[in-house]
Amino acid sequence: MFLSFQVRIFARLFSQGFNTKNIINYMVTMYHANTTIAISERLRATLAKRKFSDKESYESVIWDLIEDTMELSEETKRELEESREEIRKGHFKTLAQVRKELGD
Repeated sequence: MFLSFQVRIFARLFSQGFNTKNIINYMVTMYHANTTIAISERLRATLAKRKFSDKESYESVIWDLIEDTMELSEETKRELEESREEIRKGHFKTLAQVRKELGD
């Protein structure tokens, strides 16, 4: 069953002008990984620059980017508002005050 599915994919991609090497790479990747996505070399290079290490996955980089745009949880929103209120009341220390206390 799975092999016939692969053959159908191969035939469809080949008929759309993909070369054999690209199709085989795609099928091997699909077998060993969750999925693949097509991106430009420019985007790949941009994502590579955002990696903290060579071992970090592109998935991790993408999740970090997505996380920046995700909705904050209600708990986080509440904590942010509490922090803002503390600042409005003057209940905070400046960096200079903390450095002085720590003897820095």
